[in-house]
Amino acid sequence: MAVPARTCGSSWPGPVRTARPWPGHGPRPFPDLRGPASGPARLLLLLLPPLLLLPLLTAPGASAYSFPQQHTMQHWARRLEQEIDGVMRIFGGAQQLREIYKDNRNLFEVQENEPQNLVEKVAGDIESLLDRKVQALKRLADAAENFQKAHRWQDNIKEEDIMYYDAKADAELDDPEGEDMERGSKTSTLRLDFMEDPNFKNKVNYSYTAVQIPTDIYKGSTVILNELNWTEALENVFIENRRQDPTLLWQVFGSATGVTRYYPATPWRAPKKIDLYDVRRRPWYIQGASSPKDMVIIVDVSGSVSGLTLKLMKTSVCEMLDTLSDDDYVNVASFNEKAQPVSCFTHLVQANVRNKKVFKEAVQGMVAKGTTGYKAGFEYAFDQLQNSNITRANCNKMIMMFTDGGEDRVQDVFEKYNWPNRTVRVFTFSVGQHNYDVTPLQWMACTNKGYYFEIPSIGAIRINTQEYLDVLGRPMVLAGKEAKQVQWTNVYEDALGLGLVVTGTLPVFNLTQDGPGEKKNQLILGVMGIDVALNDIKRLTPNYTLGANGYVFAIDLNGYVLLHPNLKPQTTNFREPVTLDFLDAELEDENKEEIRRSMIDGNKGHKQIRTLVKSLDERYIDEVIRNYTWVPIRSTNYSLGLVLPPYSTFYLQANLSDQILQVKYFEFLLPSSFESEGHVFIAPREYCKDLNASDNNTEFLKNFIELMEKVTPDSKQCNNFLLHNLILDTGITQQLVERVWRDQDLNTYSLLAVFAATDGGITRVFPNKAAEDWTENPEPFNASFYRRSLDNHGYVFKPPHQDSLLRPLELENDTVGVLVSTAVELSLGRRTLRPAVVGVKLDLEAWAEKFKVLASNRTHQDQPQKQCGPSSHCEMDCEVNNEDLLCVLIDDGGFLVLSNQNHQWDQVGRFFSEVDANLMLALYNNSFYTRKESYDYQAACAPQPPGNLGAAPRGVFVPTIADFLNLAWWTSAAAWSLFQQLLYGLIYHSWFQADPAEAEGSPETRESSCVMKQTQYYFGSVNASYNAIIDCGNCSRLFHAQRLTNTNLLFVVAEKPLCSQCEAGRLLQKETHSDGPEQCELVQRPRYRRGPHICFDYNATEDTSDCGRGASFPPSLGVLVSLQLLLLLGLPPRPQPQVHSFAASRRL
Repeated sequence: MAVPARTCGSSWPGPVRTARPWPGHGPRPFPDLRGPASGPARLLLLLLPPLLLLPLLTAPGASAYSFPQQHTMQHWARRLEQEIDGVMRIFGGAQQLREIYKDNRNLFEVQENEPQNLVEKVAGDIESLLDRKVQALKRLADAAENFQKAHRWQDNIKEEDIMYYDAKADAELDDPEGEDMERGSKTSTLRLDFMEDPNFKNKVNYSYTAVQIPTDIYKGSTVILNELNWTEALENVFIENRRQDPTLLWQVFGSATGVTRYYPATPWRAPKKIDLYDVRRRPWYIQGASSPKDMVIIVDVSGSVSGLTLKLMKTSVCEMLDTLSDDDYVNVASFNEKAQPVSCFTHLVQANVRNKKVFKEAVQGMVAKGTTGYKAGFEYAFDQLQNSNITRANCNKMIMMFTDGGEDRVQDVFEKYNWPNRTVRVFTFSVGQHNYDVTPLQWMACTNKGYYFEIPSIGAIRINTQEYLDVLGRPMVLAGKEAKQVQWTNVYEDALGLGLVVTGTLPVFNLTQDGPGEKKNQLILGVMGIDVALNDIKRLTPNYTLGANGYVFAIDLNGYVLLHPNLKPQTTNFREPVTLDFLDAELEDENKEEIRRSMIDGNKGHKQIRTLVKSLDERYIDEVIRNYTWVPIRSTNYSLGLVLPPYSTFYLQANLSDQILQVKYFEFLLPSSFESEGHVFIAPREYCKDLNASDNNTEFLKNFIELMEKVTPDSKQCNNFLLHNLILDTGITQQLVERVWRDQDLNTYSLLAVFAATDGGITRVFPNKAAEDWTENPEPFNASFYRRSLDNHGYVFKPPHQDSLLRPLELENDTVGVLVSTAVELSLGRRTLRPAVVGVKLDLEAWAEKFKVLASNRTHQDQPQKQCGPSSHCEMDCEVNNEDLLCVLIDDGGFLVLSNQNHQWDQVGRFFSEVDANLMLALYNNSFYTRKESYDYQAACAPQPPGNLGAAPRGVFVPTIADFLNLAWWTSAAAWSLFQQLLYGLIYHSWFQADPAEAEGSPETRESSCVMKQTQYYFGSVNASYNAIIDCGNCSRLFHAQRLTNTNLLFVVAEKPLCSQCEAGRLLQKETHSDGPEQCELVQRPRYRRGPHICFDYNATEDTSDCGRGASFPPSLGVLVSLQLLLLLGLPPRPQPQVHSFAASRRL
C-alpha cells in the first residue's frame, strides 16, 4: 500500500515512532503493538493504523503523488549499482590490469614477508645500532671519572686561565633596535669556524667541544671554572669516539653543577628571551641521575603564608614537578589544620605531562588560611606513600614540604611511620623571608635522610628545587659498577635542532675520597648522554616492501611509541618529552591492550585481530584485519612490533635484466609521452643518493630523469629494488593505456579522468590535461584513496574534501570530480596480493543529472518524463519530484557524494549533517552509522593572546601600594627579589616588552601543543533496506535508506523537510579543541606499564650528615643598595649565595 505524501501541519495516525527493522523481516513501519492485548483486541490494534490511513488515500483532493514504495527504491538502487559497476568494468581497468600483470609474469618475482623473521632482524639491527652508542657512552663515562679523580682543585683559578668555546658567545641575537648586546666577550672564549653538516642539521666544528652554562649561573665562580678545567680533557675522547663510529651524533656531558659540554661544537640556539635551559632539568639527565621516585609534595597554606611567600610556593611546586619524568609518581596536597589534595587526584599518579598540567593548574588555586598543622600534612603524605593498592614507582620515596616556618617537629609522626628504617626521605623548604626558627625544619630533613633548602626569593627557586637529585644519587654512587647501567629515554625534541631523538644515558660518579681512610665520595658528577635520531632507527626498518598499510612500530616500558607512522607531533616543546601512548597512536581496543601488555613485559608474540583504523585524512574509519608480530629489543627497554594486512604477505620485486626493456619503459616517464600515454606522477622516494628532492613533482621528475641519464638502475648508489619496481610499473600502466583507456571516449560516461596507482610509486592519470586538476598525493602510500581501496572490497567513492568553514565548491568548466577507486587483486598460484589501485574521476554535475534519471521512473535519459494525471496516483521519483523528494548518495563517512537537489551540488564533500541535520541524525539513530570518538594529542593550536603583554616580567610578583608604603617590606627578601628582577629586566629588556618579531615568528607565540577531539562516522551493522519515519510531532518525514552493493555508498530517499520544528540536534564531525578525556577518571584505571628494572634507593654506607645545615642570609638595606650600585656600574657581580646548596660541597 502506498503511503501518501504529507503536508505541513498534518500528522501520521497514532503515536508513530521511528521504526527499526524486524530481524530478517524488513522494516516495521508502525509501533510494536506486542503486549498484554490478545485475541480480538489485539487484532483490532493491528488493523487500526491501516484503517486510519485509508481515508487519507481516498479522500478527495489527495495528492496525485505518493512516497515511493520500498520495491521501487530497491529497483533504483540496483540501477545505480549496475551503472557504477559497468563504468568501472569498462574504464577502471581492474580486470585488464590483472591480465597485464600476468602477461608480464617473467618481469617480476613474488617475494614473501615473513613477519617473525622480519621483526627479529629489525630488532637485531636496532640492538646493534644502540650497542655501538653504549660502547661510546661507557668510554666517555670511564674517562670522565678518571679525569675528575686526577684533577687538582684550584682555589685561585681565574677566568682567563681557562680557554673554551662558549656556545652562547656566537649566538645571533637580532636586536630590533640594532643594539649590540655584549655576550660572552671574555678573552677566554674561543672563536671557531663552522661548516654545515646535514647529519646534524646544523653548522658544526669537529675539532672542539662547546660549553653551555645556564643564564642564572655565574661563569666565573670557582666551582664552574674547576669544572671547565677538568672536563676539557673529554674533548679528545669525544673525537676518538667519532673516529671509531662516524655515525655518532651529539655526545654530551651534563654536569651536576649545570655545565654542559657537548661535541661537536656548534653555536647555541639562544631564544630571543631569557635562555632558561639547564641540563639538570632535561628529561635525559633526570632519568640518568636517579632511580624512579614516589613523591608527595605538601604545601603549608596557613594564614601566615600570604602575598609573595604563597606565590613563591606555587612557583616552587611547579618547578619541582618539572624535575619528574614519566617513570615517577607524585601527588600534591595543601595543609593547615587539615590536609587535602590540591587536585582531584586522591593518590599517587604518574608524573606524565597531562597529570602535571592538572597539578600546576590546581596549585594556582591555593588560598592561605587557618593555622599550621605539620602533623596533618605529614600523616597525609605517609598514608599516600604506604598505599600499596595503586600503581607507583616502588623505588625512592620522599616527602617535599614547603612552608614559611614553624616550631613543631612532629617527631611522633616520624616515629610512627618512618623510623627506624627511614625508608622515606624528607626534604624541607623554607620559603620567603621571615623570622621563624628554621631549626625544626633542618631537624626534620636531617633525621629523615633528606635535605633542608631555603628559597628566600624567586631567583633561588630553580636551583633549590632540583638539587634534591644529588641526595637521591647517593645510593647510586655508592653502588658503584652495579649502578653503571645504560638507560634509554622517551622520545623528545633535541634542543640543538636534530629533531626527535632518544638518548642513551650513563651516570658519572665522583671517585675521589676526602682524605686517607675517609669514606667514599657520594656525589654524582653528572650524566653522560649520546643521542640517536629517530630517522636513523627508521632507516633500519623495511622500506616499501610492507605495502601502503603495513608498518613497524616500537614502544617503551610506559607504552609510549618510539616508532610509529602516527608519531607526528605538529609542534614540540624541547622541555617536555614526546609521550604518545600506543593506544592513542591507534584506535584502542581490547586486543591492542593485550598486545601492548605483552610487549611491555618483554614477550614475543603474534596475533591476528579485527580492528578499526583511521584513514590518512582522518575522515573515515575502516574495519580491517591486521596481523601483529612483536619481539623485545635486547639490552634496551624497547619492544618492536610489525603490522601487516593479509594482502601484504607477498609483494612484487621487479626483475628487469633486459636493458632494452628498461630503456623502453623509461621513455614513458618522459613528459614528451604524456599527451598520448597520460601524465605520470612518481612517488618522491629516495631512489638514489644523488637525487635532489623537491616538493614539486614536476621538478622532482625532472631531477630524476636527469640523474637516470647519468646512472643506470643497477648503479650501487641507487636503491635497485625501488628503481626496478618504478620502471616496471611505468611500463605496465602504459599497457593499460594502450589496451583500455586510449580507445575509450570518457565523455560518453561523463568521466573527467581515469587513473592507476601502484606500489612501485607510479600514478598515471589519463588524459594528460586531467593532471592539472589532480590533487592527490603523488606518493601512493600517502594517498588516502589508495590506502582505503586496499582495505575495502568493491568501489570506494571519495568526494572532494570540503571544510564547513570554507566557501562551497565552484562548479566551473566541469573541473570538480568524485574519485571512484578499487584495488587490483592479483592471484598467482596460492599467493594473493594487491599491487595497484585503479579508478575513475566522475564529472560531478553530469553524474548528478544521471543520478536523477537512474533514481526515476525513466529507463534512460532520452525517454520523456512520466506525467501523472489528476485522477491517478503515481509514485514520486528523484527527477520529476525533486521539489518534494530528496535523493542523495552518502559515503561511509557520512559525506555527501551526489544529490538530486541542484542547490546542494556545491555542498558535495561536506558532512551530511551540515546539509540535512534532521535526516543525518535519523540515519545515525537507526544504526546506519556508528560514531567513533578519539583524541589527537599531537595537534597544534594558535596561542591565546596574553592579557597584559609587556606589563611585567612573566611570573614576577608585583607589589601593591601598601607594600611600597611599608618600610619593613623594603628591607625584606621580597624587595631584594623584585629589585633583582628589575635589574635583569634593564639588561634583558625582552622580559618586559614583547618583541614584535618574536611575537610573530617564534614557535612559542605562533602555535602550541594542544589536544583535539576527533569524531568519525562509519557504517553500522544495518545492511537491510527499509523505510522509517522521522517523528517530529506534527511534522514527520518518511525516508528510505539502502546500502549500495559493492560500494561504500548509502542511497537515501526522503521527503523534504517542510516545517522548521523538524530541526533536530546536529551531529558534529569536524575536529574540535578539547581538554582531552577527564584526567581524574583516567587515573582510576591507569594503563599498564613497568618501571625500569633497576632501583637504587638505599645503601647502608650512605653518609646523611650533609643535610643542609647553615645560616640564613638576611639582607640589609645598605648591603642591598651597595650591591645594586656595583651592578649598575658594570662591575662583575658576585654570585648570589645559595644557602644550603650543594655547590659548597662540590670541591672537585
